[in-house]
Amino acid sequence: MKKIYLLCSNGMSTSMLAAMMQNSANQHKLPIEIVAYPQRELESVLKNHSLPDAILLGPQARYMLKETKEKFAYLDIPIIMIDQEDYGMLNSEKVLKQAVLAMKRKNTDKDK
Repeated sequence: MKKIYLLCSNGMSTSMLAAMMQNSANQHKLPIEIVAYPQRELESVLKNHSLPDAILLGPQARYMLKETKEKFAYLDIPIIMIDQEDYGMLNSEKVLKQAVLAMKRKNTDKDK
């Protein structure tokens, strides 16, 4: 099963999007687990849970993108921003597709 972690400043605003994305993944019978966390808890989460296959940051956490990519580069997974409009509209289908495509690209790059 693939895991996608959504991060934001406090973890609350991404919880609704994560739940909607999980519903979309379930409807499409995708073996994906989607969970939201506050960005500040990511290190602890990585130590105590299985590693994610992708990390998505909410638009309000844009300022943390570079730092997060650098700090967790060893994971060798996609760390990407959620589009602000998709986030605001809770477009779970589009955000899920963005994450799945990022994971596929990463796997394709490894095959080369």
